[in-house]
Amino acid sequence: MTDLPRRTAAIIGAGPAGLIAAEYLARASLMVTVYERMPSPARKFLMAGRGGLNLTHSEPIERFRARYGEAEGWIAPMLADLPPSALIDWCEGLGQSTFVGSSGRVFPKSFKTSPLLRAWLARLDSLGVTLVTGATWTGWSDDGALRLVRNGAESRLTPDVTVLALGGASWPRLGSDGQWVPLLRGAGAAVSDLSPTNVGVLVDWSAPVRERAHGEPLKRIALSHGGRNQWGEAVITRTGLEGGAVYALSASIRQALMAAPSTILTLDLRADLTLEALAAKLDGPRQGASTSTILRKRGGLSPAAALLAREAGPLPEGPKQLAERIKAVPIRVTGLAAFERAISSAGGVMHEAVNASLMLRARPGVFVAGEMLDWEAPTGGYLLQACFASGLTAAKGALAWRGARSLHPDPVDR
Repeated sequence: MTDLPRRTAAIIGAGPAGLIAAEYLARASLMVTVYERMPSPARKFLMAGRGGLNLTHSEPIERFRARYGEAEGWIAPMLADLPPSALIDWCEGLGQSTFVGSSGRVFPKSFKTSPLLRAWLARLDSLGVTLVTGATWTGWSDDGALRLVRNGAESRLTPDVTVLALGGASWPRLGSDGQWVPLLRGAGAAVSDLSPTNVGVLVDWSAPVRERAHGEPLKRIALSHGGRNQWGEAVITRTGLEGGAVYALSASIRQALMAAPSTILTLDLRADLTLEALAAKLDGPRQGASTSTILRKRGGLSPAAALLAREAGPLPEGPKQLAERIKAVPIRVTGLAAFERAISSAGGVMHEAVNASLMLRARPGVFVAGEMLDWEAPTGGYLLQACFASGLTAAKGALAWRGARSLHPDPVDR
């Protein structure tokens, strides 16, 4: 009896979503080739670990799912297929033990991406996965073949299944620049415009703030916008604000800026104190002390924070009024920072453009995963978790669509 030829899979994009799809399909005995347009794989994944690789989060799954907002119903089945616990097991199966930080975030103990990525690439190589770098996908030919350009020469491929995992548009110098959007729209897929998210905001600061406060951190603060209050930290830049507390509100701010040229972000410079407690600290005889001295010694504000307190105009004299200003500084936001400064992007392939297995309705046999899909989430492990989970969903869908039989039903060593 003649052996049937092995089925083939083309993965376009060597980030977490593409590589986990490659691992699953290779374990199912498909001949898998990953095509990456950059000179090396997973560059944005490596960047994500620059300050410590936040792989996922340890909070209860009900709360975890809610982090995806309007996309929760779409993402939930993917998380059920690859929950945070399974991703942790997968990481530890690669020899990278993990720990839970004080915030509930999960990190490899090495705190780095590179050891994990090296072990992962070695595993993929042992499974027979081929990695081709410097290959740019440019769409489909008239007969449905994939078109790829490498070293100035075009090749056309007809794999049994294709998984697209090209990322969104954030950090474009690392490979994800959103150039796939017109290609998919041209193929008939519904794709919403990409927008930066988990990103800093633009503020037209006064000259003193621009010149004397840029680069200064703001600690023990809270930011409020659209009915949400976010504790955390931020950093003043020449053009606005960056940092975790800002990123968490960027989706709400983006929505507001779509309807108006500016929006107000409220800054609490002493979120650790109630209004009454702060007013009590500010009260008392001045004995010749300047307002700046009062802010610093009694209010506990840094020089940079004191400058921000003045952004709304002259400071009031009374302790209660001064406390009210410190705890509710209005910051007029005029825009979001560019994709080059964004951690992730919103928008992408819309829910109605794919089936439950993430196959493009307009292009059967082609599956989409990762940040190409129209979902967003805050930082804290939710971004990577959904990229991995959607990559697995797409791979399982690709395998089922072709009717191939998996030799290893799970992609991770649980």
